[in-house]
Amino acid sequence: MHLISIRNLRADVAQYPDAQKQIENWNTVVKNAEWQNLEEIRKIYRDAEAVGNFTVFNIKGNDYRLIVGIDYENQTV
Repeated sequence: MHLISIRNLRADVAQYPDAQKQIENWNTVVKNAEWQNLEEIRKIYRDAEAVGNFTVFNIKGNDYRLIVGIDYENQTV
């Protein structure tokens, strides 16, 4: 997967230093992923859920939520 806004993500996570490690881990997983659907995401992130056109990831337990749009066909997040 290609993460389009890594710069924005890093700027935003700077506000939440306790979640920084989990976000960086998420970023590493996403870069190496080739997900085709939500079920494949749930093999790694079992609590991931679709909400409208977005996918919601729980970060640091359920302390934070990362909400992203995923284009499976073009492999972009």
